[in-house]
Amino acid sequence: MKKEILTIQSYVLTRMVNYLHKQGFVWVLPVILSKTTDPLFPDPSGSVEKGLEVEVYGQKLTLTQSMIVHKQYMIAQNIDRLFILSPNIRIERESRKNTGKHLFEFTQLDFEIANFNDVEARRFIEKLIMAALRYIKIDMNLEIKNLNPGFKIPKPPFKEYKYGDLVKKYGDEWETKFIETIDSPSWIIDIPRYFYDMQDEQGVWHNYDLYVPKYGEILSGGQREYQYDKLIAKMDKDGINKDKYDVLLNLAKEGKLRPSAGAGLGIERFVMWITGVNKISEVQPFPRIPGEKVEL
Repeated sequence: MKKEILTIQSYVLTRMVNYLHKQGFVWVLPVILSKTTDPLFPDPSGSVEKGLEVEVYGQKLTLTQSMIVHKQYMIAQNIDRLFILSPNIRIERESRKNTGKHLFEFTQLDFEIANFNDVEARRFIEKLIMAALRYIKIDMNLEIKNLNPGFKIPKPPFKEYKYGDLVKKYGDEWETKFIETIDSPSWIIDIPRYFYDMQDEQGVWHNYDLYVPKYGEILSGGQREYQYDKLIAKMDKDGINKDKYDVLLNLAKEGKLRPSAGAGLGIERFVMWITGVNKISEVQPFPRIPGEKVEL
């Protein structure tokens, strides 16, 4: 692994964490084993085969796939703004081995903001990304020049595309074809997805994914569902085991869940895009590639 890549990663993480601190965020430590992790279902672009369970003190716990439910819990405890550098374990299909951009263990910069809607969240995320990139060609000139001299700093606001329009235009291969058409970070919005993503009375999903040229999705997020009846209806529709989410549902039933929006930014893909490398294994000191044996 090139030292320049780790140097750039340290730089962007420091920039983003400092920005979050200045914006009043609380840094929360990650959860590794959980009763209540993101089911990652249903997701039209999902490829995770299973969650890994272990028995601890007579209770089955899952290696964390995402801390979204934990973030909603923290928001309910009157923590208005929080972030986590969260390790995620997602056992991808072995067919993803050769994509060059999939991992079965990676880190997200995960954050949540109380009383934000989806539009406010997208504007905030753009500011966060710009905080990481605005001076990178000055402060990291030598590293960027050696790795990715053609890297361009994007200009917000980023363009937005509706998921349904892309599927209608490109069909099942929409993701691959879409990546080929963009030359800067772009939002995909209104994605039929998880029970905790808000869907309004008109059927519009208030969620968003951020895509970058060549590499695809680097961030996923949404405005959260917090009303008990809607959570139950969506869980029943999707066949979600409600017992795993009893704390969340009890908070919702008691009216203690609060409106919020947030996202998780995949650090490895973000750094991959900045550095211009061809394989995501180049940005992990200890690569975790689907289907490959771990050496250390």
